[in-house]
Amino acid sequence: MSVIVETQRLAIRRLTLDDAAFVWELLNDADFLTFIGDRGVRTVDDAIEYLNQGPLEMYERLGFGLWCVELRVTQTPMGICGLLKREWLDDVDIGFAFLPEFRGKGYAFEASRAVIAHATDVLGIQRLAAIVAPANARSQSLLGRLGMHYRTLVRAPNGDHDVQLFTLGIGET
Repeated sequence: MSVIVETQRLAIRRLTLDDAAFVWELLNDADFLTFIGDRGVRTVDDAIEYLNQGPLEMYERLGFGLWCVELRVTQTPMGICGLLKREWLDDVDIGFAFLPEFRGKGYAFEASRAVIAHATDVLGIQRLAAIVAPANARSQSLLGRLGMHYRTLVRAPNGDHDVQLFTLGIGET
């Protein structure tokens, strides 16, 4: 496995096609569907296609993407956290999602903090963004604890609802 960064409790590594069943489960979680959106992943084969066209393609093109977050001791996949470059956003953004049984335990904060440090210290990214559904108070709180600041509402091209844009880094006002 290609580990990107480790923390005391977590290993953050590249997703692989072997993660397809985990990705299928995560992308079909009720909170993922509500707050992030339906990616149309209905089967494990769909998850393989999602991985190939999303994270794996982004790794090849940019050297980063969404990464698997797992418990270091057991190597149990628990969520994803990583960096995305969306055509419609000026900045690279951080994204995260965790399975229900791993929420509320500080894993998302720990993983996000490690990803932000990797982005700035290793990749040289000086400014990060994050987008979050206006109804997702838990993620908004997490972004605030990470030092990110709310900026404005934005809408993705062909999007059907606005999302909140947060930023962190050089050039903030």
